[in-house]
Amino acid sequence: MKAVESFIARRYLLSKRRIRFINVIGIISIAGITIGVAALLIALSVFNGFSSVVTSVLVGFDPHIRIEKRGNMTTTELREVEQVLERNPRIKAFSPFISGKAMMVAKEFNRVVYVRGVDEQRIADVSGLKEKIVLGSLELDDSAGVSIIIGFTLADRLGTVTGDEISIISPYGFQSALTSIGTPETMKFRVTGIFESNNKDYDANYAYIAVRAAQRLFNLEGKYNGIEMRLYDFTASEDIKQELVKLLPSSFSVSTWYDLHSSLYSVMKIERWSAYILLSLIIVVATFNMLGSLTMAVIEKRRDIGVLKSMGMASKGIVRIFMVEGMLIGVIGTVLGSMIGLIVLYLQTTYQLFPLDPAVYIIPAIPVEIQWTDFVAIAFSSMGLSYLASYYPARRAASTLPAEAVRWE
Repeated sequence: MKAVESFIARRYLLSKRRIRFINVIGIISIAGITIGVAALLIALSVFNGFSSVVTSVLVGFDPHIRIEKRGNMTTTELREVEQVLERNPRIKAFSPFISGKAMMVAKEFNRVVYVRGVDEQRIADVSGLKEKIVLGSLELDDSAGVSIIIGFTLADRLGTVTGDEISIISPYGFQSALTSIGTPETMKFRVTGIFESNNKDYDANYAYIAVRAAQRLFNLEGKYNGIEMRLYDFTASEDIKQELVKLLPSSFSVSTWYDLHSSLYSVMKIERWSAYILLSLIIVVATFNMLGSLTMAVIEKRRDIGVLKSMGMASKGIVRIFMVEGMLIGVIGTVLGSMIGLIVLYLQTTYQLFPLDPAVYIIPAIPVEIQWTDFVAIAFSSMGLSYLASYYPARRAASTLPAEAVRWE
């Protein structure tokens, strides 16, 4: 791009000889792009922050990969799968599990919960249950085999503390109980631990017992629902899932931590894209202002355009003058908006300008996380819209006839 065209474009945009209405519109365009870029950067960083918090909570407590089989696994099938897992160096630990719904009764309270049977010797390596125990300890496989660990919210709703006795009524046997003299399967457990996972759904609806007790409770003697595992690097979950799918029979299903909470992440993704589109409208409006400003500038500079063409400047040079002017508006707005957004994000990270109620939320302030891919995407969007807004006025300026432009001057 020739220096003379850039010089003229800067003179048109930054001239201080007098303030005109066109200059005011140009300033408004810069302000609109600045606000739009800053709002987009801040909003997407907040979404990134919340997503990271959710992921850390889920991955810190849940297994990274879960293998299940239609119709449950036999002990022989379990051993075969474990042999496959032992050969993978990226798998840190694995453990079988049994899961089902049952009614929990304590004193005069009752509640339907998810009861999970786990291996006490291996569950600490597979999930974050042990680290989340706030009362009692991780004791499941005692001599009686009837110890239970429940969530903090569930314990509060049942009015239960460690050492109390809880009865669990299994859905197995309900049908026979309704049609004959039989009774549903009922077992008594002693609360040995209470956990708080920072996930209200788990804290209010999950209980853990020994896997052998779960087999008796759900009439699954010698069978398992599946295997849960933890990786050295949870970001490799999808790659390892694809490897396991190839190695295991088609009757086995493999789910990553993302698959287990796909509905939650889908909602978060929709919210993120909705915010991106809505806030981008601020930049779109600002670029419409730019289009009007440049169009009026073309009309005002009609005589200058005619003189430049008479002096031999080609139409492409005229196009570049107004394209450069539009791009300068976009660059100034994008740089200012990025600076403002980064300053706000730095202040939030350092001084927590927008705190949250710790009694309600698990974090003290609104979390933010800057991803440079978002920064680049916002910058490209802003510059792309500025380019498009500059194109029509620039082409109109290039179509000006020199004779018509200077005839009445």
